[in-house]
Amino acid sequence: MIRLCSSSKTRALLLKKAGIDFIQESVDFDEDKIQASSPKTFVYLATLGKYEANLKAFGFNDYALLVADTVVTAKNQILRKAKCIDDARNILYTQSASITSIITCMIFHSKEKKIIDISQTDYIFEKFNEEKLESYLLSGDWRRKAGACMVEGFCKAYIKDVRGYQSTAMGLNTEILKKFI
Repeated sequence: MIRLCSSSKTRALLLKKAGIDFIQESVDFDEDKIQASSPKTFVYLATLGKYEANLKAFGFNDYALLVADTVVTAKNQILRKAKCIDDARNILYTQSASITSIITCMIFHSKEKKIIDISQTDYIFEKFNEEKLESYLLSGDWRRKAGACMVEGFCKAYIKDVRGYQSTAMGLNTEILKKFI
């Protein structure tokens, strides 16, 4: 049994689809204070911070801990969670008609092992339709999403090519996780 230290509904769904038993509870970690010049460094530091906060709160004696974080990058910019609709619009325009990389870091820690993985999935997007983008923004589905991106939702229609696992882009590389548990 795993303790998923994340409030993400998408990560919970990925674990269910992978047939991995888990409970879901976590403590918050403020990733806004992280200073990092590269996306991989940022996502690692965010995951490590979440891991340390959850390890302190829960330990790993009862359940193995699973912590993850995701960052989106395009055009040499780290695209974090949008704070408002205008921020989301700018973030999405950065991804439109470009290569967008979605990087997920996870830490799995049980009594027997500790695994740290950083995986990347690259999407080549066509230009986003402005009317559909505005509709997506009004829906609010972009909230709490790294890079305001939903490859299983709005962005799916614009994917020209994919390199990597969809689960990584959705916030947790279950293909890697399953190999170790």
